[in-house]
Amino acid sequence: MPLPDNLLYFLGVSIVLTMAPGPDVIFLASQGLAGGPRAGLAVALGLSSGLLVHTALAALGVSAVFAASPLAFNAVKWAGAAYLLWLARAAFGEKPAAAGPAALAGGAGALYRRGVVMNLLNPKVALFFLALLPQFVDPAKGAVRAQMAVLGLVFIAQVVVVFGSIGYLSGRLGARLLPGAANARRLAVIKGLVFLSLALYLVL
Repeated sequence: MPLPDNLLYFLGVSIVLTMAPGPDVIFLASQGLAGGPRAGLAVALGLSSGLLVHTALAALGVSAVFAASPLAFNAVKWAGAAYLLWLARAAFGEKPAAAGPAALAGGAGALYRRGVVMNLLNPKVALFFLALLPQFVDPAKGAVRAQMAVLGLVFIAQVVVVFGSIGYLSGRLGARLLPGAANARRLAVIKGLVFLSLALYLVL
């Protein structure tokens, strides 16, 4: 499998872009603050896993078709917004006893799936991959799809580290600063507002 000559440069650019505040980072931090380190790590792994699909689509050229179809873009965008609104409704309905780290018994799988769905229903991620990966591909080396796949896997690897760190640290921060049922309820409301804001951001 050919390796792009500028792989290290691509890694540096990827880390900077991943650390930049955006919907995924905000979503991840809010889940970590609300549920603790385990929740943050589960969501981080879910978001990272969703990138496997985007990498495959970019390598196969499907993202190019997706980018050229306003109907497909809008369908995924509205589905993502609807999912965020559903999460907001669930957050606003959380009972104090069900919020915080205590709510995580057996719930890591659900949080992981939430991260996957959040990532897959963000059409801007697919377009981001379509815009970023080809810039670092050298057609002269041949096997363009293989180069795209390598770049995608490198990007995902650093996302696991960066998002995992953000999820864990935000979870530790939430456990220290927001203990107790009263604060857990306030945090659930804040989390709901975050989901509403992300839905609006995705639509606009």
